[in-house]
Amino acid sequence: MTEGRDGGESADQAEATRIAEVAVDTPLLHLDRPFDYTIPRDLAGAGSPDDVVPGTRVKVRFAGRDRDGWVLAVRDRGPQDDGRTLQPLRRLVSPVVTLTPTIVALARAVADRYVGTLTDVLRFAVPSRHARAETGVLTALEKAGEPAGTVAPSTRPDPPTDPGGWARIHGGEALLRRLAAGEAPRAVWTHLGGPDSARAMIALAARATRAAGRSVLVVVPDVRDVDRIAPVLSEALGEEVVRLVASDGPSVRARAHLRALTGLARVAVGTRSAVWAPLVDLGLVVCWDDGDDSYAEQRAPYPFAPQVLAMRAEPERTALLYGSVGRSVWSHHLVATGWAAPLRADRATVRALTPRVHALDEEDVARTGAPARVPTPVWRAIGDGLEHGPVLVQSPRAGYVPHLVCAQCREVARCSATPGCDGALAFTDTSRDPVCVVCGELATRWRCVECGSTRLRAMRVGVRRTAEELGRAFPRTLVTASEAGSLTLEVDRRPRIVVATPGAEPEAEDGYAAGMLLDAPLATSLPGLTGGEEALRRWFNAASLVRADRPVLIAGGGDVRLAQTLVRWDPDGEADRELAERRELHFPPTVRAITLTGGLDAVTDLLMEIDLPEGAELLGPFPAPLEGPASGGRQRRSGAAEPETEAAADTVRALVRAPLAAGAELSSAVRTGMAVRSAHKREGTVRVVVDPKDW
Repeated sequence: MTEGRDGGESADQAEATRIAEVAVDTPLLHLDRPFDYTIPRDLAGAGSPDDVVPGTRVKVRFAGRDRDGWVLAVRDRGPQDDGRTLQPLRRLVSPVVTLTPTIVALARAVADRYVGTLTDVLRFAVPSRHARAETGVLTALEKAGEPAGTVAPSTRPDPPTDPGGWARIHGGEALLRRLAAGEAPRAVWTHLGGPDSARAMIALAARATRAAGRSVLVVVPDVRDVDRIAPVLSEALGEEVVRLVASDGPSVRARAHLRALTGLARVAVGTRSAVWAPLVDLGLVVCWDDGDDSYAEQRAPYPFAPQVLAMRAEPERTALLYGSVGRSVWSHHLVATGWAAPLRADRATVRALTPRVHALDEEDVARTGAPARVPTPVWRAIGDGLEHGPVLVQSPRAGYVPHLVCAQCREVARCSATPGCDGALAFTDTSRDPVCVVCGELATRWRCVECGSTRLRAMRVGVRRTAEELGRAFPRTLVTASEAGSLTLEVDRRPRIVVATPGAEPEAEDGYAAGMLLDAPLATSLPGLTGGEEALRRWFNAASLVRADRPVLIAGGGDVRLAQTLVRWDPDGEADRELAERRELHFPPTVRAITLTGGLDAVTDLLMEIDLPEGAELLGPFPAPLEGPASGGRQRRSGAAEPETEAAADTVRALVRAPLAAGAELSSAVRTGMAVRSAHKREGTVRVVVDPKDW
């Protein structure tokens, strides 16, 4: 191990007989290794040197500064340490062990795969210390008659006797039996029905696992899903269910982490950070809607939560269940390689439990009049659906009129009110004049720079404008708009029209009586490698909210193959076709791919330091696409986006890829190159993303 830096050791330190191996919190890749520090007898924060054990937090002196660190191991001082100059630990932050060996091993594997440092991963894997939460958990352990540092015993519910919705799924009842026996099956489940039945089936799987005495973790895309499934699990299991959600605040998250760590809680539910939950004897992990891009971590090294769960399952002998209405290409790859088993219903059951989907074509529109954004069949279907309950209308664009063009030459209307702004103009429902989406200035005297026209045309209509138009068409009907920033969570069974962006659709009591998917060409033109997959995921999620045997209409045309996939309700078949195409083109998940984005000099310098493994190939560098809202970049869970057509002038991107068998070697090669740049303090930064969803 490496010596702790800065200065020599005192006479008191020379008498120290134990040494701590510490992971020091530093983002530099060439320093991503344990450092040795002596454990002084009078260490601040510790009652005795024995309080310093693996998994505790410490403060150390490193490169002239006090830094946070994690104790990874403790050993006696030996002959190999003679003559070494070691720094002492500065302080024991807390004697409570908050990092388990299994989480350390997982974090190390994730850091290696995604080309990051161990402490980068631990930073979002373990919540910050909260003294009050720590004291409360220790008090709860004492009341339970368990000393600190031990695991509280748990009660076991009876296994479920009724398989519920699992009886309709091939292999569903076998899954419950294996979970109740304490086994660790891995499966990809294609769900039929609404979200209520999905939550009930997850609760049955959790109950079977708890009957074997093992813990359960459920990971969902966002906080709304946590709020919905947590009470279902609590009622079904009759025990505490802790939430692991960053928005709950440091105290709540730290308390939940410690209760899971000590065994006081054996069931946890949360968003992407919950994949690191230190549950005792983890028996089942459920990941719902694994294709949602909310699972992509936004901090380096950008791990993908479902992949982290797959990396966790085998070493911990944990059952793993990926569930969704559709089927992501990534989870289908797990089935195709035999790593996971498929759980799905037969075609007769599919037809009985799904809505009737119809994709309007040109002939349908021609028979009913001139082409329109909302053709006559859609108006009729909405009117008929309102006789039976609420109707869902999905509009892929947020806002009011978020995209304006010149009415004469169709040039995109851009801001001229603020010098150098050049932002796109849009209409809002609070202003009669166009507004710049970047600087917010009113464009009261706009004139087209190409033709000089002063007339504007709505190229895209947002969800609020759609709701306004439907309200005029159905004046006696309540119309509700739901989008990011103004979400509607639930609606009752009374007739109403609900207009929502993808991912913002509220659940309806007893389901919707009809569903309309507007602007299909826009919905199916998402940018990037996974654009079609994401479009289907949004459609399937919206259509699943509609009652069985009720109508769902796709309006506007769009990608015929995607529309017919929804009509046939065949997500598995489309995932299989998409996977075959990616295999032929050498795209993820059939290969390990890594993008390197940064300035041309920095990317070129890094490529010179990378020794690519056999079979790997390099694409680029090429101009990197613009990112961010001003460029029309992808919006998460709140609507579609324009394809990226422009490139940044000073940023490039290179892609290196290799067969899966050489994936670990490729990550190691890129990691080595990054470490060389870090050690030599090379100028420029390079953003490294492993297996990006979009290139």
